[in-house]
Amino acid sequence: MTPTNDVPTSTNAVPTAGTPAGVLRGTVETYWASAVARDWDAFADTLAEDVVYELPQTRERIRGRERYVRFNRDYPADWHARVERIVAEPGQVVSWIQVTVGPEEMDAVSFFTGDAHGRITSVIDFWPEPYEPPAGREHLVERY
Repeated sequence: MTPTNDVPTSTNAVPTAGTPAGVLRGTVETYWASAVARDWDAFADTLAEDVVYELPQTRERIRGRERYVRFNRDYPADWHARVERIVAEPGQVVSWIQVTVGPEEMDAVSFFTGDAHGRITSVIDFWPEPYEPPAGREHLVERY
């Protein structure tokens, strides 16, 4: 991918080491709880004003708190999310969630970075699709 107009190709910058892991983890927990509750004011409070949201699989980027809140608030489907796991270290947090939209279940992995105030400065979302494993390794694996 070639950068254009001095726009970075990724927000995968060095995380802010000044954000303690527990603070940003708590922010991400609040982020997911507010999103599930559709409490968009509380959701917005977890975000830095200049937050950047990226979806590498679709090459979409949203800049700014207002646009990102609107993106989530205006999502057209009735979705439900459950946090499966959150892993935190200073300046960055990763979450794995399971999302249900009607009968469809999807997993999402989100990478968060934060600022010195514990607000989220970037979110990078990956939505992996399930697939059948290649043949020839059945004797080594257990399917679930």
